[in-house]
Amino acid sequence: MSNWVAAAAASALLIASAGDACARPFEAKDLAMLDRVSDPRVSPDGQWIAVNWRSTDWDANKGANALRLVRANGTGEPLIVAPGEKASTSPRWDADGRLYFLSGKSGSQQVWRREVNGQLAQVTAFPIDVAGFRLAPDGTSMVTMMDVRPDCATLACTKTYDEAHTKEKASGQFIADGVRSRAWDAYEDGMYVSLFAVDLRRVGAPSEAVPLLPHWSADVIDKVEGDDSAISVSRDGKTVYFSARDPKLLIRDDSPSALWSVPSDGSAPAKRLEPADTRWIAQPTLSPDGRMLAYLTRTTVDTYSRTGLDIRDLRNGKSRTIDASGDRSLRRIIWSPDGKTIYAAADQTGQGPLVAFDLAKNAVETIVGEGSVTDFDVRSGTTAWVAASLTSPGQLYVRAAGTNTRALTTIGRTVFDEAPLAPAEQFSFPGWNDEVVHGYVVKPQHFVPGNKYPVAFLIHGGPHGSFGNAWSYRWNPQVWASMGYAVVMIDFHGSSGYGEDFGRAIVGHWGDRPLEDLKKGWASALQRYDWLDSSRACALGGSYGGYMVNWIGGHWSEPWKCLVDHAGVFDTRVMAWSTDIQGFSEAQFRGLSRTTDDAIDRFDPSDAAATWKVPTLVIHGAKDFRVPLDQGISTHNALRRAGVPTEMLVFPDENHWVLKPQNSVQWYSVVKAWMDRWTNSSLGEPASAHK
Repeated sequence: MSNWVAAAAASALLIASAGDACARPFEAKDLAMLDRVSDPRVSPDGQWIAVNWRSTDWDANKGANALRLVRANGTGEPLIVAPGEKASTSPRWDADGRLYFLSGKSGSQQVWRREVNGQLAQVTAFPIDVAGFRLAPDGTSMVTMMDVRPDCATLACTKTYDEAHTKEKASGQFIADGVRSRAWDAYEDGMYVSLFAVDLRRVGAPSEAVPLLPHWSADVIDKVEGDDSAISVSRDGKTVYFSARDPKLLIRDDSPSALWSVPSDGSAPAKRLEPADTRWIAQPTLSPDGRMLAYLTRTTVDTYSRTGLDIRDLRNGKSRTIDASGDRSLRRIIWSPDGKTIYAAADQTGQGPLVAFDLAKNAVETIVGEGSVTDFDVRSGTTAWVAASLTSPGQLYVRAAGTNTRALTTIGRTVFDEAPLAPAEQFSFPGWNDEVVHGYVVKPQHFVPGNKYPVAFLIHGGPHGSFGNAWSYRWNPQVWASMGYAVVMIDFHGSSGYGEDFGRAIVGHWGDRPLEDLKKGWASALQRYDWLDSSRACALGGSYGGYMVNWIGGHWSEPWKCLVDHAGVFDTRVMAWSTDIQGFSEAQFRGLSRTTDDAIDRFDPSDAAATWKVPTLVIHGAKDFRVPLDQGISTHNALRRAGVPTEMLVFPDENHWVLKPQNSVQWYSVVKAWMDRWTNSSLGEPASAHK
């Protein structure tokens, strides 16, 4: 792709025209205050789309969720499912057109239902919160997910334990034998997300449910990013299929997620369907006729492996691979109502397309090509999806059979009328091993041909992530563009969406192959875009990107006036033993033993800390257990010891990500001040000053 892009027609008008001097900048607070849509669900008759609608409560410093019903034909205003209720999420229709959802209306998060006539009814009254649920296709039962103690026989037992623990004056957190100490931003408390069956034919809201996995000491869904896609219920409601790690293997943080089945009446223990399969498996999804089970697979648990698609015939237990594409990595799957097609959202070459696999023809069709489809649903001849791009936040789209695509939302339109967004362009170049590497460049706001602009060189984390054609509420190039900076981003070797070999290339090579791509990408961008001012550029990165910023400080400091390290790794060996996912470092560096050619030591940024000389801003969240705070403090101390100008911003209430709206605005404000200081830039500076 060589044209300046807008991912969808609905976002094209949001892009600033060259030299639009009257427009105000798109600021960090604008970004934080944008509404967000997610989790679209099509009604059985195809007339309505239920969607989670998140707004921002600035004073409360948090997001507020509500469910809305949007007409698929685009007419009228969206209907609020539960007026006055701002904590409802997870809309799920049953076959009769009733809408189930999660709500905190009763004081704890429970399952509620909106009847066809609009009346609301509480479905569960458990003593603890419901984390998620999945309806049986026949509508007679559902499976709920709740965080419980595995040694408790009832939900009331877990509640009693919680209350007793809360009353204790002693604050020590006991970690049992064989259990990891912490996960993401919390210490392990002996609680695990498990499955419970509920009979919906019973009158009233039950306070107890049938435990399907008693004594199961493992989370069935991830507490940070998991959802109900981890489970599927058979047509008759008698069997539950789910993907989860084997509790017996939890002593290893890198044990794979496997495929399981369990009777919905709790009469037998869970059974692993493929005991010899060592692959990572997720999202078991039953076909409409209940005969086939589709699921996502990776050859290993490691995130560099591309995610493909398999189907298992439940009648004979045989499986086959559906998607063997080299560069497409799938994220979510849904069967078509007739069972002939599987739809999937994917990562592919800097885009996030929606594709359809025709099972009979063994063919694949691209439904949405450009931009990034973040979520979707297919039902009753209607496809609904949320898609975003570098030039538009997520918008809700719909396409009914035989009709054209229709945009159902224009989120941010009022803001973008005042503060238009900057155009973006994808480019490519030969990187490490002369293999094709892709990147994006974003023009600064008020761009004038012939002038030069300072540059924000953004490095993504993961490392198996991507800075592609997508919208971000944390690292958003449009905010830098409105600050007056051009933005350059490179999807180096190790990035997702370019095939397994491309992703695997970074393993054991954190500091050389990606660095070569970044160097060549920077040179290519400077050659292509003469308006990039190479003398006024800063490199910024978070997580692995922060690691790379530290690595750059000792191995490629020449181009940069300043650096910004957010949650970056300083000492690879200490990081390996203190992170909440120790198996990750072991896989990334091919072991943790001390050898003469050990990657974990060869690519340790701390070894070159004494040579650092580029002014560096360090940012870290105190609740970050993925890259613990000590890594950021160590970076800051090393910079001070080397006599390098440095400042540090610590968020006591944030983890690996900065999520609170006011904290996000502060983050951008501090970063902008740091970059402006060292590049001698400001938004009000005439463009002609740096011709």
